[in-house]
Amino acid sequence: MPKEDLILIHAPSVYDFRKESMFYGPVSDLVPSTPVFEMYPFGFTTMAVQLSKAGYRVRIINLASMMLNDRNLDVERFLDRLDSAVFGIDLHWLPHAHGSLAIAEILRRLHPSSKILFGGFSSSYFHEELIRYPQVDLVLRGDSTEVPLLHLMDALDKGGDLSKVPNLTWKDASGTHVNELSYVPDSMDALDIDYGWIVRSVIRHRDLEGAKPFKDWDRFPITSAFTVRGCSLACAVCGGSCGAMRRVLGRSKPAFRSPEKVAQDIANIESYINAPVFVVGDVRQNGGDYAERFFAECRRLDLDSHVVLELFTPAPESFFKEAERTFSRYSIQFSPDSHDEKVRYALGRRFDNAGLENSISAALKNGCQRFDIFFMIGLPEQTRESAIGSADYTLRLYQQNGNDPRLAVFTSPLAPFLDPGSIAFENPERFGYRLFARTLEEHRARLPSPNWKDVLSYETIWMTRDMIAETSYDAADRLNDVRRDVGLMTEEEHLLRSQRSKEARKLLVEVDAAMKLPEGERKEVMADLKRRGEELMESTICQKRDLVWDSPTILRSIPRAAMGILRGRSRMKRA
Repeated sequence: MPKEDLILIHAPSVYDFRKESMFYGPVSDLVPSTPVFEMYPFGFTTMAVQLSKAGYRVRIINLASMMLNDRNLDVERFLDRLDSAVFGIDLHWLPHAHGSLAIAEILRRLHPSSKILFGGFSSSYFHEELIRYPQVDLVLRGDSTEVPLLHLMDALDKGGDLSKVPNLTWKDASGTHVNELSYVPDSMDALDIDYGWIVRSVIRHRDLEGAKPFKDWDRFPITSAFTVRGCSLACAVCGGSCGAMRRVLGRSKPAFRSPEKVAQDIANIESYINAPVFVVGDVRQNGGDYAERFFAECRRLDLDSHVVLELFTPAPESFFKEAERTFSRYSIQFSPDSHDEKVRYALGRRFDNAGLENSISAALKNGCQRFDIFFMIGLPEQTRESAIGSADYTLRLYQQNGNDPRLAVFTSPLAPFLDPGSIAFENPERFGYRLFARTLEEHRARLPSPNWKDVLSYETIWMTRDMIAETSYDAADRLNDVRRDVGLMTEEEHLLRSQRSKEARKLLVEVDAAMKLPEGERKEVMADLKRRGEELMESTICQKRDLVWDSPTILRSIPRAAMGILRGRSRMKRA
């Protein structure tokens, strides 16, 4: 009998990134994880909770994070020691196409009698191609697979009929079968979000390293509370837009969690860990009184967390007044994508700069601890001048707000790949894109490319991939000039950032040159470039530490977590 019923494994973007000669570039500068993209999806936790309450033994292993923190980890030996009836691997964000399939191949060889299950957005989009890989047995489609997964585990455990499992793509000796995508809940309220499960799991398996959401989470913890699955907006390059959700996941409208439950989720988090809570989804998206109810319930619960709120569109001053009234500490994250209204409108973002500027000023006036702005490079209608212009526009924002250090502006390339399912991916010519990959295999094959610009699956009629890469460095340099000029960066810091940018540009050229050398000579040169590239693995053009929230390390939360577990057991006994 297997030790576990299901082990959920998060693979690195590329396997084995520790051995490959790769220059990652700035593609992960604006997310907490490294270019290995080691942050596993939140759905791992909700699925594990659902199955655990049904009596199944479930474990989460962040293999990508383990490999980052232990460069000598023998992955095959580690995987060989695992014992599970089913191994679940996420292929949610497409940059995991290489690593996820490679780890699945190893698991198939080491555990031939175990089932290998895939899930996530990209798995759902490419499910018919994915199931053809010999190392893949099952694919669960959709954005809410907690209940279908329980049906699947019951069927596998009891020898049930797999054709009855909703949202499942599977294969047997007779061929491939695609079950109806019939489980698409219209609310998140039935979802059991137990943040204490991960704490108990760490204790049970004596494994914090494998359970961490990303590499440095124990040093800089941040947590999440989800308001919605799906979206009401139609941003052209977003795989989570309303059109993409409808086409790929069968979701005709967003499924919201009630504002009272979201507030309770934050309280639940507080009972286990002292860390900022990122509220995923604009709390105004559901219209009506959703935001008011959320703020009111948070006040009733007397929450003490540093709460990070997300904006999709500019907010009025009344919103920030409510946030200040409700939270002892709050911050804002907003991705207008570009300062150029023509570019923003081409994306489907229908708001002007006046609204953006008013929101920033209103938030800073009403107690906002930090207001993060994100500009992207590689967008429809965006020229090199427009991309660099976003950095120049930043100077205007600082001047309007007295060079307030609470305003933080970042810039980065859009992403390694254009999101499958997005309007732009489905209609690239309409938005001025040229795509270099359409299938799952084409995307997988790009990922181990030595030079990050060659990983990009797209360019535009306004900027080639070479131009996107060069402009990314130019825009970042200009942004650092602005930060120095307004007194938010010392001359020493500015010099270090400039030197780092120059080294990154130099590597870009040297990697291209090395790839033209004869094989023997190329390997020798690439080995040296790999060492230099690893020194630039993080914070290539932006200082990643600027994204870190002020919070104590996870070790400081051990007493709180212990009390949370005791309270949870007490509630279970009373029930």
